[in-house]
Amino acid sequence: MPERFEPVQSPPLLPARRRQGHKGDFGRVLVVGGSRGMIGAPALAANAALRGGAGLVTVAVPEPVQLAVASLCPCATSVPLPCVQSGRLAQRAVREVLTSAQAADVLAVGPGMGVSPPAAAVVRAVLGQSKSVVLDADGLNNLRSLEGWPVLRQCPLVLTPHPGEFARLTGKAVCDIQADRQRAAVAAAAEWTGAGQAEAALVVVLKGAGTVVTDGKRVFVNGTGNPGMATGGSGDVLTGLVAALMGQGMEPFEAACLGVHVHGLAGDLAAERLGEISVMATDLIDHLPAAFRRLESGASGSA
Repeated sequence: MPERFEPVQSPPLLPARRRQGHKGDFGRVLVVGGSRGMIGAPALAANAALRGGAGLVTVAVPEPVQLAVASLCPCATSVPLPCVQSGRLAQRAVREVLTSAQAADVLAVGPGMGVSPPAAAVVRAVLGQSKSVVLDADGLNNLRSLEGWPVLRQCPLVLTPHPGEFARLTGKAVCDIQADRQRAAVAAAAEWTGAGQAEAALVVVLKGAGTVVTDGKRVFVNGTGNPGMATGGSGDVLTGLVAALMGQGMEPFEAACLGVHVHGLAGDLAAERLGEISVMATDLIDHLPAAFRRLESGASGSA
């Protein structure tokens, strides 16, 4: 672990939009994920990307669930990925993902994807291309199966593990990670960056109370959020949001800092209105506009 790192006290803000701007100016996000029984995850990520300001969003999901996912995110377009008879991704899905990636600025990979050799091949392929990637959920679970994955990386990469996923990636015990979250996250980011040849950024977002964001040199500890956000789909919303901010021109570390802060602030606003017990992931998306407005007004602390 680096002996010194720079603490970042507050997240940056998005620059104001040009009045002459059009949808192509605000980022094209490709969400890759989904499977039978997991149609909500890629839809949540896609809708969060749109609420986060992305100009265009496409969801690439297995063909058997394409129409179901598309119905949950009508403002996004969709791409069917080829599958085997069981409904899992086929190996040739890799080519379809890379073809779709050519028209994207940022890839959000993993929500609801499932774990399989073809899914791992998709993760391997997106690591080797040059577009920015946010990797979450089953994207991380498939990453674990790729031996020496930092050497494969050519892209700017944001990893968003919860402590369990982080433990599987690092081989450390969850209790040890939670005992010093900053140290664990900084050490991993520095190690994974140093192990590869890519000059592009690698950022770790260690989720949980006081989410830690680090590129191995800088550290931001988020102060927004509440226990009501410990609900299925919350991480998918964060994935889409961070991807949207990167698509609008923010660097990976800055986008991750702002993303976790706004995500937590939306959770605080939702809990104010609904109570912590009743907050769902869709409520976070619904409260993103108010969270952005609060940041713009300068009142960005926890609710």
